[in-house]
Amino acid sequence: MDKRTQILDIIRTVAGKDPSVAPDESLFDNGVLDSFGLQDLVTGLEKSFGVKIPDSDLTPRKFDSIERIEEYLQEHGK
Repeated sequence: MDKRTQILDIIRTVAGKDPSVAPDESLFDNGVLDSFGLQDLVTGLEKSFGVKIPDSDLTPRKFDSIERIEEYLQEHGK
């Protein structure tokens, strides 16, 4: 399973619906995720990708889109 597919699966689980947005579109502005879902998203990313995301990075801006999540994972681990 490739990285994007894993990310989409995590978002789908957290949101409880299919994230039908373009990779560069905001998951928060489009109502796919809300601020409450951010913690669940980060927990899922940590489990799936074996990274530790510090509390200082828990801002929607860093995880706003599928592309930003991919960039974050590229910079901080796997």
